[in-house]
Amino acid sequence: MATEIRPSGSGSSGALTSPGYLAPFIIVTALFFIFGFITTLNMALVPDLRSIFNLPYGWAMLAESAFFLAYFIFSSPSSKLIEWIGYKQTMVVSLFIQVVGCVLFIPAARQVNFPLFLTAVFVVGAGVTALQTAANPYAVILGPEETAPARLTLAQAFNSIGATIAPIIGGAFFLSVTGNTTDKAAIANGVRGPYIAIAAGLFVLGFAVIFSQLPPIPGARSAKAAGIEGPVRSIWSFRHTVLGALGIFFYVGVEVGLASIATNYFKSQGMSSLKTASFLVSLYWGGALVGRLLGSWMLTRIKAGKLLGVFGFCASALLVTSMLTSGSVAIWTLVLCGFFNSIMFPNVFALGIAGLGPMTSKGSGLIMTAVVGGAIIPYLLGAAADRAGIQHAFVIPLVCYLYIAWYGLWGSRPRRSAAV
Repeated sequence: MATEIRPSGSGSSGALTSPGYLAPFIIVTALFFIFGFITTLNMALVPDLRSIFNLPYGWAMLAESAFFLAYFIFSSPSSKLIEWIGYKQTMVVSLFIQVVGCVLFIPAARQVNFPLFLTAVFVVGAGVTALQTAANPYAVILGPEETAPARLTLAQAFNSIGATIAPIIGGAFFLSVTGNTTDKAAIANGVRGPYIAIAAGLFVLGFAVIFSQLPPIPGARSAKAAGIEGPVRSIWSFRHTVLGALGIFFYVGVEVGLASIATNYFKSQGMSSLKTASFLVSLYWGGALVGRLLGSWMLTRIKAGKLLGVFGFCASALLVTSMLTSGSVAIWTLVLCGFFNSIMFPNVFALGIAGLGPMTSKGSGLIMTAVVGGAIIPYLLGAAADRAGIQHAFVIPLVCYLYIAWYGLWGSRPRRSAAV
C-alpha cells in the first residue's frame, strides 16, 4: 500500500522535509526545471515571431498571452483533476500534454502559420499549468509549514536553472537563424529542432514519473470529503489566498513582461548584438537562480513576508533607476531585477496557501489561475511600449512590484484557517 504524506506540520520543526520524503522532494524539484525551461524558451520566441511575421511588440507578445492564458483556463480544472486522480497522476498527464504541444510546433513551422504557432504555445501552456498546479503545493506539503517558503524557494531554484539555460539555447537556435537570413520559412524552421528534442525528453520523463515513488497526499481530498461545511468551503473566503492570487498575477506579469521585452530594450539602449542581448536575458534569469539559492537560506532566518517586502521595494528602486537613466546603467539595473524576482513566486504561493489544509488544492488552483497575469501584463507592456516607448511603459511593472511588497508586509497575514 502506498505511504501517505501528512500535511505540512509533520516532522521536526525547522526540517527541510518531513522524515522519509527527501527523495520525493528531489523528484518533484526536477519537474521545476522542466517548466522553468519551457516557459522561458517560449519567451525567446517573441523576437523570432516579430521577424517571421513583421509584428509590432503588442502582437508579438501574443505568444506570451497564449501561453499564460492557459493558466486562466486550466488551473481550476487542474485542481479538480488533483482531487480525482491525485498529485502524481496529474503530473504525468501534464507532461504528456506538453509533448502534444511541442509536436504541434512541427506543422506550425512547416506552414509558417502564426495561429498554429499560438495554438502550439497554448497547448504547452495547458500542460505546464497542470504541472505547476500539482508540483507547487506538493513541494509545500512535503515538510513542516514553517519551512514551506524555504522549501519551495529551493525547488524554484531549479526552475531558475531551466530559465537561465533556455535563453542561451533560444539564442543559439532562434536568433542565430534570424540574424543570418530574412527568409521566413528558414527562420520558422529553426524553431522545430528544440521543440522536437523537448517533446522526446518530456515523453521519457512522463514514464519516469509513472514508475517513481511519489506517495499520495491526504490533503488532496475535497473540502466536503474532509468534513468542511458551510461558507468555509469557498476558497474566496480566505483573504490572504485571494490577495496572494493577485500577487501572483502581478509577479508573473512583471517577470515575463520584462524578460520578453528585454532584448529589444537592450537594443534601444545601444546594444547592437542580439546574442549579447540574449546572454543578458540569461543573466536576468540567472539572477533569479542566485536569489533563490540565497533566499532559501535567508528564509530560515527571516520571515517570508518581511523578506518578500524588502525584495519588492528593491526591485521597484532598480526599475525606477532604469526608467530614469540610459545605456549601461539602464541595462544592468533591469538585469538585476531578476535577482529580486527570485523569491517572489515561491513566497507569495506559500503564504497564499498557508493554513488551507484540505483546501490546499483549491487554493493552488485559484493562485495558479492568476498566472494569467503573464498573458495580460506583457501585452499591456508591449502596447504601452509601442505608444510611449519602453521606458515610459515600465510604470506598469513598477506598480506590480509595489503591490508585491505590500502583500509581503501586510496583505499575506491569514485571518482564518481551514485545517481540520
